Amino acid sequence: MRPLAALERMIERLVERSSARIFRTQIQPLQVQRRVERAMETQRRSVAGRTMVPNRFTVRLNPDDLAALEPIATTLVSDLADAALTFARTHRYALVDRPRVALVPNRAIAVGDIQVDAQFQDAGADASAGVSGAEGANGPAVVSDRTMVFSIPQPDAPVAILRELRPDGSEREVSLDGRPLTIGRATDNGLVLQDSRVSRHHARLQARRGTLVLSDLGSTNGSRVNGVTVQEVVLGPGDRIQLGDTVLIVDTVSQA
Repeated sequence: MRPLAALERMIERLVERSSARIFRTQIQPLQVQRRVERAMETQRRSVAGRTMVPNRFTVRLNPDDLAALEPIATTLVSDLADAALTFARTHRYALVDRPRVALVPNRAIAVGDIQVDAQFQDAGADASAGVSGAEGANGPAVVSDRTMVFSIPQPDAPVAILRELRPDGSEREVSLDGRPLTIGRATDNGLVLQDSRVSRHHARLQARRGTLVLSDLGSTNGSRVNGVTVQEVVLGPGDRIQLGDTVLIVDTVSQA
């Protein structure tokens, strides 16, 4: 963590903790969201020309504060994950997978304080694997003397509309229905591109936990999103994908 960021975090914690004690105010969801965003900012990394940010967040609260949030906890963790995704997209940060959030009680945390631990976790890993007694992503909420994890319902596969801008200047609209779509020159692809600089099997678009993900399939000339070469990236509206001399623009992404 950078020295200035550490100092800002210390001051922020002291102010929030003092306010909670003096005015007996409850922690507000927006405070938690800001802490998640701060954790994302302070732990970002530069990898192959991209700014990567964490995608797994453990929010530790005093049990009394967490109890006050319990009536909205299931909605809160979902909203926090959505807000983290929006924050990353707004700042053009790259994620390895859709953000996930867990709320954890800890008596060592003072009333009014918020501690956020952020981690990078591969898409194939179960976010709850390290939580004692926790079930999978769609299992029921788990409550123990150490951990309270509120599950997030599995999002529907996203549907999207892309605009294909061809090298000859023509264009067409491409609709995605949530199923995986391979892209390349070969005729067995779901989206066949007439572009000599595109590999036979160049890239794949697929749904992953409610997001639209582009994966390069080891293409010769690579895949670029918004001018940056990528291996895999979560897409959003307005993103510009370049494969060879062909450009695909993401017009809309929504839930099915």
